[in-house]
Amino acid sequence: MGAAALALATSVGLAAAPASADQGQPVEVRVASYNIHHGAGPDNVLDLPDVANEIRGLRADVIGLQEVDRHWGDRSDNLDEAAWLADRLDMYVAYAANLDLDPATPGGERRQYGTAILSRFPIQSYTNTLLPKFGDDEQRGLLVADIKVRGVMMRFANTHLQHNNNLERQAQARRIVEVLGDSPTRTFLTGDLNASAGAAEIQILTDVFTDSWAAVGVGDGFTYSQEDPHNRIDFVMSSPDVQPLRARVATDADGSDHLPVVADFAVRR
Repeated sequence: MGAAALALATSVGLAAAPASADQGQPVEVRVASYNIHHGAGPDNVLDLPDVANEIRGLRADVIGLQEVDRHWGDRSDNLDEAAWLADRLDMYVAYAANLDLDPATPGGERRQYGTAILSRFPIQSYTNTLLPKFGDDEQRGLLVADIKVRGVMMRFANTHLQHNNNLERQAQARRIVEVLGDSPTRTFLTGDLNASAGAAEIQILTDVFTDSWAAVGVGDGFTYSQEDPHNRIDFVMSSPDVQPLRARVATDADGSDHLPVVADFAVRR
């Protein structure tokens, strides 16, 4: 697990449910996905505080982030972006490096690039599975975290699929189903899938998971690009036992070249 790090951020305080509360009532959870483009907006200028403000405005309990640098280089001021955001937002974090390169200078930090999960609740455990790749294409992965949200254990997965090869994406989607199972429960899948809803690779996933936007979203739901939204390639999905309630795209966000998507769900205890 050297490719992942768990920041010791302080969780946002939540009041315990009264003892008399109906324990049969579903738990609501808000889940989001945001490709942060290593903290640079459409102008390609690094502004991680702006990204943090966009995330804060989503008021998500758990959010999957893609294109996250960790000591990568000058483009992100050599920051550990996941840890920085967790500290800024007072959240827990799991990080997965799908690219893990030697330091730029001897004795320096390893140069890493990958995905992260931020949570208002403590992360119990997490793993990263490297996904199939073709030739010299970029290595992609599936980060999975187990998190107890308001007393209920849930599983949150986050990924970023290959951008220029649909057959490779299909292989990656099939591997995701293998890892998460073909009958998952209390499971969420977020990510920049680099394909629109009608693609075969998305169908592989929606044969198992519910696409929250297709279920409860209103309008086209376009998430890319921020300057000219014309495609829905960022998704929040859930296992069939979870009920989608609402979904929206933060159309006013400007922290990245993508727009974040956020959805509310009801999860049975």
